[in-house]
Amino acid sequence: MSFNVVKDKGVTVITVAADEKSMLPPLCQIMKSLCYSPVCCSVNRGMIQTSVAVALGTIQIMVGLFNIGLGPGRTSLHPDDFAHLGVAYWLGGVFILTGIMSILAGQFPSRCLVISSVVINIIGSLITIFGVVLYAIDIFDVTDANMCDWERYKSREDDNCTSVMHFFQRIVVAMDITMIVLTVLQLCVSINMTLLGIKGVCTLRKGKQGGRADEADQPLLKEVLMTSPGA
Repeated sequence: MSFNVVKDKGVTVITVAADEKSMLPPLCQIMKSLCYSPVCCSVNRGMIQTSVAVALGTIQIMVGLFNIGLGPGRTSLHPDDFAHLGVAYWLGGVFILTGIMSILAGQFPSRCLVISSVVINIIGSLITIFGVVLYAIDIFDVTDANMCDWERYKSREDDNCTSVMHFFQRIVVAMDITMIVLTVLQLCVSINMTLLGIKGVCTLRKGKQGGRADEADQPLLKEVLMTSPGA
């Protein structure tokens, strides 16, 4: 599929020539052409700082692995709670995906990858805020949970169930507090990566606009030099 873009007086006209041999619908053909176009896929090393993007992406992947690693140690206390919904697993998956996109955008800083990384980091930031709320709710659920049969143990002086319950609550609360801190760190990293990507795209756009302005001024400069008395 080939397409032509014509701009005139604030109006942009896109003419698309569909590929009749392709099994894809026209919309998918347009998206394929845009994604594989040199403008979108060309690597611009000056667009984004590679070392910073790779470092931020590595932190995001590590936080995601921590989420998934601490998931199996949780016990569901009631339906639709933190462990029953598997929040640790899908949060970790989102964090890892965000980190992978950040690293790819840093290693291969094309416009397509950088914009995709910005979008995924914005979505990841919203999910991160939701994750902090879920971790906080889980703390209240664990501290208010009753795991012992008080009718059975109320006559005993040595209540082993109560000791185990308090130990379990302290462990889970410590895990939740740790993950809240790491999730907040994930939020800060995602925001920084988003700002870094937006800055890179804006810098690239300004650079292209400046280059076009210089090309437009060259004929005028040549004409002035040719008409000057000393030429």
